Amino acid sequence: MENERKQNLKEARTLQIWNVIYDVIEVVVSLIAGFTANSSALIGWGLDSTIEVISAGTLGWRLHGEIKGIDERRVEKRKMITLYVIAISFALICAFISYDSISKLISQETASWSTIGIVILMVSLVVNPILIYYKRNYGNKLDSPALLADAKDTFICLYQTVVVLLGLLLVKWLGWWWADPVAALLIVPYAAKEGWEAFTKAKNIKKNLDK
Repeated sequence: MENERKQNLKEARTLQIWNVIYDVIEVVVSLIAGFTANSSALIGWGLDSTIEVISAGTLGWRLHGEIKGIDERRVEKRKMITLYVIAISFALICAFISYDSISKLISQETASWSTIGIVILMVSLVVNPILIYYKRNYGNKLDSPALLADAKDTFICLYQTVVVLLGLLLVKWLGWWWADPVAALLIVPYAAKEGWEAFTKAKNIKKNLDK
């Protein structure tokens, strides 16, 4: 059983490495496309994906630590630091998206069509369900709340992908200039919720470590 768990840990770590590689590509492409097309939704989606990079990278770091046999306190400390970083990142993203989107709604700025933006969104619609499946699979095998939570975060990213894609298509097909900034604003409640949850979890871990 111990060997089987170690093998599952290694496979889960490999999954997180691939997750980070894909998310970095997603962030770079979406931000370039977003700034080029002046799309609040694409920029917001790209910034939100940076949290996925942090989350997946840290989870891989934690899994690696368990494989190497580090003690539980060190694992928890790593988790606490990362959760605080994630919480601060989400707060900054919420502030930026809100300011950028509301400014564009007031000025009635329209996003330009972005073929590369549409392509990365379509690729994400294929890749994210695969990542969700395997994260849930290994989360159940390892009885890992962290992996299952990461699968939930990826599901939220999938929802945001659909919203952003619809926003860009509505601008293109129906000329609804407001669809892009509204699509971006729809990301904010989820980002705020995830940020608050990360902050709360970090505080709880700190309390336990201080005992």
